[in-house]
Amino acid sequence: MNAVRLVSAAFAACLLAPCAHAEPAEDNRLRWLDPVTFAPANAFATPPATGSAAEKLEFDRLRAVIAAATPERLKQAAWDGDHEEPAVFSTAAGRDLARLPATTALLAAVSGEVERMVHAAKAYFKRPRPYQVDPALPHCGKGSTAPTGYPSGHAGYGWSVAWTLARLLPERAPQILARAQDYAFSREICGVHVSSDLEASHGAATAAAERLLVDPRLAAQVAAALAELAAR
Repeated sequence: MNAVRLVSAAFAACLLAPCAHAEPAEDNRLRWLDPVTFAPANAFATPPATGSAAEKLEFDRLRAVIAAATPERLKQAAWDGDHEEPAVFSTAAGRDLARLPATTALLAAVSGEVERMVHAAKAYFKRPRPYQVDPALPHCGKGSTAPTGYPSGHAGYGWSVAWTLARLLPERAPQILARAQDYAFSREICGVHVSSDLEASHGAATAAAERLLVDPRLAAQVAAALAELAAR
């Protein structure tokens, strides 16, 4: 059997059964949140149907948002898209969050749980990205073909971190929540989400973060973050 036939046979085998080097399926099981309350069908509303009047309105808005964005705002949107990290909120929080290990650990715990919830919902709803619906739409995404539009992962991250920080630093809450809103808006400017994708993450992520902040299993982490922030 020559080299070409060997490669073809190996490729065919991968189609029939998982290859040895295949990536494992993503584990979206929740660790702390109630799996029924925060299941996709319970924590998220059904997104507007394809071809509906509601979807048309969202796309009309999206095109207007992209057309009105300045070069500076487009650059910021692209930067936001490349950064899912606490530093996004350092200015709003009035602290260099990268230098606060206890706070960073708590934010990772909360946002990680929200990420699992959001990814499970993406797999459940299978909503196309805007540029998959309209290939002519400008976007700053990677051009994925996977239907992962609803809800927004970046918005879920932003709102979960922002709500946690706002509860820990109430005196900075207006600035922190404003940054979360702007961070989520970047996803529209980037053409990778429509408004209902963002709002779905807003509601579910804040509800999840609030529940996690009063979970006794995370009490020690919350206390350590509060003490650390108070010292700064």
